[in-house]
Amino acid sequence: MTRETEIAFAELDMRADAMAGDPPLDRISLRDHVVSVEIGAFQLERDMTQRLKFNVVVEVFPVSGDVADDVDKILSYDTVTEAIATELAAERLNLLETLSERIGDRILSEPQAAKVFVRIEKLDRGSGDLGVEIVRTKDAAAPLLPVHEQAPTVVFVPWSVICGDALGAWVTQFRASAPVVVCVAPDDAAVSDITGNSGRRIDLLTIEQAAWTFAALAEDCAVVNTRTEMDWSIKNGQLAIWAPSKMVMDAVDGPTCAASDALGLARWFAGEIGAKDVVVIDAGMSPQTGIYGA
Repeated sequence: MTRETEIAFAELDMRADAMAGDPPLDRISLRDHVVSVEIGAFQLERDMTQRLKFNVVVEVFPVSGDVADDVDKILSYDTVTEAIATELAAERLNLLETLSERIGDRILSEPQAAKVFVRIEKLDRGSGDLGVEIVRTKDAAAPLLPVHEQAPTVVFVPWSVICGDALGAWVTQFRASAPVVVCVAPDDAAVSDITGNSGRRIDLLTIEQAAWTFAALAEDCAVVNTRTEMDWSIKNGQLAIWAPSKMVMDAVDGPTCAASDALGLARWFAGEIGAKDVVVIDAGMSPQTGIYGA
């Protein structure tokens, strides 16, 4: 067995040792941390939890001055476990690669963190442990979610307005009130009476059909599935229209309303993105008065 192969299949600490700089930095580590979560790209991995094992090693810059046995002056173990818990709670993910990147980026956002080694393994898939391992340095760390200078307003648009003659005027008002994210209601005739998980997915897709109809009838709009897509469309001057399936199905603490309740979903979405307000448009309102009716 070569040294490179030995390191690749060894404990994460050995890999960290082999890649240590000159002089080597101090490290903190978390080993064999097991959490049960719902994760996975396959349909059979939905609506069930499986065990993930986390091993994390963080190289830290030296602390200037005497730490005086003060936990507030160091990067603590809690920083690592909280990074894992925060990313697991943010949304349901399909890939270990995505989860490891987000955990690594969050740890590297700490001022003292210089380099991080993250290994995540699935313990319940097949006869062996399946996993990924990443190594990231401070310079390579991706930023966390972009932050708006101003929180967006969520505007709920019923189907009658989408298909009405005033849609263009409403879109003009939405652009004048930017940043705005549009949530839509579907055509009542398209709502399914199927129950259970299949019915839930059909209800969400019905709302998404309405979102795509809106985008087809209005210029320079973007149907968005995620917060990142929403941020990008707003930054680039597009009117964002929310398609709910991904966020709702991937949410750790999802909406309590039915998937057929488009307004309830819009209010939940507004809470998730920290929206400034929720404005409900109805067929009796005039676009000339603006989204706040003033």
